[in-house]
Amino acid sequence: MTIKVLIVDDSAVVRQVLTRQLSDNPAIEVMAVAPDPIFAMKKMAVQWPDVIILDIEMPRMDGITFLKKIMSERPTPVVICSTLAGKGAQVTMEAMSAGAVEIITKPKEGLKVFLEESKAQLINAIKAAAAARMQAVNTGLAKVRTEHPTKPAPKLTADAIIMASKAPKQFFETTDRIIAIGTSTGGTQALEAVLTQLPSHAPGIVVVQHMPEQFTAAFSERLDRLCRVNVKEAENNDRVIPGQVLIANGGKHMLLRRSGAQYRVEIKDGPLVSRHRPSVDVLFRSVAQSAGPNAVGIIMTGMGDDGARGLKEMHNAGSQTFAQDEKTCVVYGMPKEAVKLGAVDQIVPLQLIPEIIMKAYS
Repeated sequence: MTIKVLIVDDSAVVRQVLTRQLSDNPAIEVMAVAPDPIFAMKKMAVQWPDVIILDIEMPRMDGITFLKKIMSERPTPVVICSTLAGKGAQVTMEAMSAGAVEIITKPKEGLKVFLEESKAQLINAIKAAAAARMQAVNTGLAKVRTEHPTKPAPKLTADAIIMASKAPKQFFETTDRIIAIGTSTGGTQALEAVLTQLPSHAPGIVVVQHMPEQFTAAFSERLDRLCRVNVKEAENNDRVIPGQVLIANGGKHMLLRRSGAQYRVEIKDGPLVSRHRPSVDVLFRSVAQSAGPNAVGIIMTGMGDDGARGLKEMHNAGSQTFAQDEKTCVVYGMPKEAVKLGAVDQIVPLQLIPEIIMKAYS
């Protein structure tokens, strides 16, 4: 069954190039193109698309307004492809909040070359969007992509950053509990749904949300305004303490380290792991090695399998491990892979995750 795509962009060049690229893929059918949302609505009155590729800056109606209209009337997977997405985090955060499943930033110059070179990225974004469960849109969305490989990079494991332990490590119980969360597509608002329910004395939390560096600071600041816990983009050597959530920097890996009786994070450069940086596998392995039974691992909505192996290592080290259930995931990829590996103690709906976090104290 083909994925029916509607392209909404005021640039004739963009419409032509995207149509040519996507039409080469047998899994995708460009059902229509439109220069603005008004024309798009006429096309959609005749046939409804499976996925919409949407620009932001357009005449008569901007893309964000159109996105909100779609999500309120008939939720449909939307991939934002716009130069405005790269101008600043505010527009991107607004698109995420409104329900965009994927966001791709395109340059103002060299646009045709960019689109040609990013064919694989665009196709992957469309397939990811088509897999999204839009009934879950209000509890999580939006993976932002800015890397533009022309072919898939080698898929490295966490060994590229941290060597696996060759022998069991001895742990001693502490009063500090570490909550490690990994998520991707659908995670931005799923995290918001979880973190806004936590009291100010919640256990210390470390989070990897797949997101590039220019957006993680704004994402953290937004959550900090909404939550009773403190939320910040992690800095090297930050201590993991109750009442604080550390979000991994986009473009860098985040690891948990033990320093005496304290836990701190290390921010580290390195190659993509499980095709991501930051990688959930890297965080989870470091938590397994540094905290073991003093930790809780939670894997949430997302495409692919990043985090599944790391959660298995946490499970083997004595951590409690949980996976978000399929019904409340936007994309049941990462949790599904973790379950298949036998890495998960319990599968739970999104709304129970705050309670699980607080039970770490009991």
